[in-house]
Amino acid sequence: MQFTNGTVQEFILLGFEVGQLQQLLLLTFFTLLYMLAMAENITIITLVVLDTHLARLPMYIFLSNFSWLEICYVNTTMPRMLLDLALSSKIISFSSCFFQYYIFGSLGSTECFFLSSMALDRYLAICHPLRYPQIMSPNFCYILITASWVLGFLAPMVPVMLISKMSFCGPNVIDHFLCDPGPILALACPPIPKPPIISQIFMDVVVVLGNIVFVVLSYGSVIVTLMKNSSKGNRVKSFSTISFHLLVVTLFYGPLAGMYVNPGVADPNVTKIVTLCYTAITPFLNPMIYCLRNDQMKEALLRLWRRKAVFVKSKMDSVKKRKGTGNIQHCSLR
Repeated sequence: MQFTNGTVQEFILLGFEVGQLQQLLLLTFFTLLYMLAMAENITIITLVVLDTHLARLPMYIFLSNFSWLEICYVNTTMPRMLLDLALSSKIISFSSCFFQYYIFGSLGSTECFFLSSMALDRYLAICHPLRYPQIMSPNFCYILITASWVLGFLAPMVPVMLISKMSFCGPNVIDHFLCDPGPILALACPPIPKPPIISQIFMDVVVVLGNIVFVVLSYGSVIVTLMKNSSKGNRVKSFSTISFHLLVVTLFYGPLAGMYVNPGVADPNVTKIVTLCYTAITPFLNPMIYCLRNDQMKEALLRLWRRKAVFVKSKMDSVKKRKGTGNIQHCSLR
């Protein structure tokens, strides 16, 4: 254990305390999950970018950027987790630990703001359909997206700075597979100063609960509007779309709210499982939830496939034509 000025300079991420066989199974499972999550989210981004129709629709502008956020999310945690499962050494430097803590917290906060932006989009589309095209223009979508990223990365800055200046006199073992505020604060030298804890709790309450309230009010208004004004056929279709949005919101906020509004209360093993839900499982499930029954996505995929087939066919015809011309010239020379 290395000390500088009375504080540790490296941590050990305890990770999953299982046997060698179980560790190998976890490594295989999470590697597959990581690859699938990356492939799914890259596919969504590719479809939206290459399809000119989807690229102009607010919902898919948000969805493609949300997929990019999910890619950043899984790459903040899973490569390190897979490395620790594969190798016996689980040491992480002080600076790397707090860098992961900051990026992980920033992306989590950004996702909160993203979900609120997507809830606002659905609220305007269903509750104010006549004004929706004027309000939710592509430019306004990109303003909301930019604001989500900026606010998300500003929110955890003060807590991370205050906690990083605390003294950690040992032990240096973090009972987690990533650097998270609860397990880090548990290693601080007593007495623990109040400002870092207050700032962390304040940030969690404002960002998590604030966005939860906004999302609940938005989707609550959408449900009330659908019950009042929609015909039975339109109501079923709209509820089907909203249910997928609500499922994504529940998958993210359910475990997040329970853990971060009351940091340090949960059992370490429960904390690991809950963290896995929104760092590994949710980025894998979200693309399927949003796109599995999405006709516009399926149509865009078919259009892209047809364009690719036409491109390949034209290339093959061009090669055949060149070969034919070459054979004719060869015969004429003979």
